[in-house]
Amino acid sequence: MFNVRVDRLERLSPSFLRVTFQGDDLRVFADNGYDQRLKLILPVPEHGLSHLPTGPGWYMRWRELDEDKRNPMRTYTARLVRPEAGEVDVDVVMHPDGGPVARWAEQVRPGDVAALFGPDARYEGPHGGLEFRPPAGTGCVLLAGDETAVPAICGVLERLPAELAGEVLMEVPGEDDVLPVDTAASVKVTWLARNGGERGADLVPAVRAAAGRLLPPLPVPDTFDDVDVDAEELWEVPQEEPPSYGPLYAWLAGEASVIRTLRRHLVAERGMDRRAVAFMGYWREGRAEN
Repeated sequence: MFNVRVDRLERLSPSFLRVTFQGDDLRVFADNGYDQRLKLILPVPEHGLSHLPTGPGWYMRWRELDEDKRNPMRTYTARLVRPEAGEVDVDVVMHPDGGPVARWAEQVRPGDVAALFGPDARYEGPHGGLEFRPPAGTGCVLLAGDETAVPAICGVLERLPAELAGEVLMEVPGEDDVLPVDTAASVKVTWLARNGGERGADLVPAVRAAAGRLLPPLPVPDTFDDVDVDAEELWEVPQEEPPSYGPLYAWLAGEASVIRTLRRHLVAERGMDRRAVAFMGYWREGRAEN
């Protein structure tokens, strides 16, 4: 657990706010890059962080707290880590949904306190929270997601090796939300602005078209287990490498029903090995953020 304060704020675009957290403990926050996840823990009115448990078993004790003392906690990407300065950047999507992070982001100011739960560089074992794990020998990737996946995708892009090819597709609310991002890889980066259109209306056909360019004909499975995103979480990340490297590794994240559609296309219709694809439903449209 890292106790932090907000050091500065930068509005990257109409939909993205960069929050820079600072704290002496962040000098040992592991700079793993890629799509490294962390937990952002917010203060609660009147109590701040005074009831936030720490140490072993903190999560179960946090769940047992009374609602008025339980700090809101959400998952985000560690967008940039600067251990030498004790800083971590988190890019927040400014959702108009009235959830706890949206409300906090609208009124946050430098000096406000929060807490981060993330990887400790002093720990020598696996840190967890990294889902971009292409098999050894991967030469081609397909990355796709909506605005909630943009920080993770940008983090991955900045770490990709130069010899990697493929396509990257990012759907954002508007044209003003296109962000600068550098990569050494030979990938084609495409931004898709909804401009008031339906979520996924551009991303789904774009992924289908990209799969057509990047995948050769493959045998399709006889059966396919679909996911009911209203009843269960869509979070399917390979825990083992395929027996041999296939033609493509894919990483897709965003609104769960859109990712479900893309999962069906890549696995059931295009025959991709599920061990070569990471599917992550970051959120579900129409489901309130409690």
